[in-house]
Amino acid sequence: MSVPARLHLHLLSDSTGETLETIAKAALAQYDDVETVRHFWPMVRTEAHLERILQEVARNPGLVVFTLVNVAARRMLEDRCRDMGLPAVAPLDTVTDALSGLLGQAAKARPGRQHALDAAYFARVDAIQYTIAHDDGINADEWEEADIVLAGVSRSSKTPTAIYLANRGYKVANMPVVVESPPPPALFGLVGPLVVGLTTGVDRLIQIRRNRLLSLSQEGDTAYIELDAVRRELAYARRLFADHGWPVIDVTRRSIEETAAAIIALFQQRRDATA
Repeated sequence: MSVPARLHLHLLSDSTGETLETIAKAALAQYDDVETVRHFWPMVRTEAHLERILQEVARNPGLVVFTLVNVAARRMLEDRCRDMGLPAVAPLDTVTDALSGLLGQAAKARPGRQHALDAAYFARVDAIQYTIAHDDGINADEWEEADIVLAGVSRSSKTPTAIYLANRGYKVANMPVVVESPPPPALFGLVGPLVVGLTTGVDRLIQIRRNRLLSLSQEGDTAYIELDAVRRELAYARRLFADHGWPVIDVTRRSIEETAAAIIALFQQRRDATA
């Protein structure tokens, strides 16, 4: 069996396509050295639109992955892919069929239903707004309203982790740990929020900070990237976390998604323990 020089991956969805992108990313991560050309087709809701897409698929044959709930459109796609000798995969079918069997009812076949403007949607919007307004130590007097407060030295992934968590519906404040500037007293009186300390390896932190300075066209040796100074910063942060019994996550080898998953697990454990 010949191996293609590059893989054309066609993602067709009758909604935003976020689910398909996540599935494709997770699957492709299991393979090394694969050159992938992604063709993204969201909001496919008419056969005329599908016909135009199928012409493009014919010009760039490859794997077709889809989430289409319209029976006619789905049958058209599967028939045409079969005629072209191309695999067409509906990754949600197995889960949907299992749920239908357990629940004793058919799926509603409504495209984009998971994106409905319900209470959870508006709660997520509220969480994002809160998180942006409480970035980098801002509005400490409102931290008690947060679900989670992240603390860590500069460039320890506080802000991107907070934003990711906000998109999952958590209100997150974050605070920089600075040796020369003690944390605001409000931090030590928090009752509701889970406070999590973020730490990282010295070498990794210096590398990230150096790249940050270069991106700002700033050069030269400063305490910001000086080895002993960075070590003192991290040691100070670890003492602060330990003194107050806050859980600590080392982000050195973690992606933002992995760090967020660990924080969510801590949050749920704390919530279950106090329920």
